Amino acid sequence: MSAIKETVDIGRRPEEVFAYVTDPSHMPQWQESAVSAHRVGDSPMGVGSRAKATWRIGRLEFPMTMEVTEFDPPRSWRLIGIGGPARGQVHGTIEPLDDGASSRLTIDLDFETYGMGKLLAPLVLRPQARKELPRDEQTLKKLLEQGAA
Repeated sequence: MSAIKETVDIGRRPEEVFAYVTDPSHMPQWQESAVSAHRVGDSPMGVGSRAKATWRIGRLEFPMTMEVTEFDPPRSWRLIGIGGPARGQVHGTIEPLDDGASSRLTIDLDFETYGMGKLLAPLVLRPQARKELPRDEQTLKKLLEQGAA
């Protein structure tokens, strides 16, 4: 199946959008299904950094460790899930608009599945993600334009 892709224009500089969206501690503020998230370790965010997050899917909560595989501030980043039957793969890009005064954020989300995840992804994960990602981006836009960064 193809990745879920959504784009939103945000009235903040690319550096501000990038800093906010790549900080795992902010995930529960703008991602509807995120219950909690935090960076693993004290090193600055970059390739090889890890974050632990818990997502709610229906009535169940699923913990996952994610690893940064691309980190190019303020342009792009990539996270991959490690372990579990359904591993999220997120790729984000930020394009400057209005001579850098605002940004266009694009998020691509896909899942790599194993075992039970092959059943969960098409029945639950993808439909939920298709519904939530546009709302998540609108929440992010609202937070950032109101000064959360």
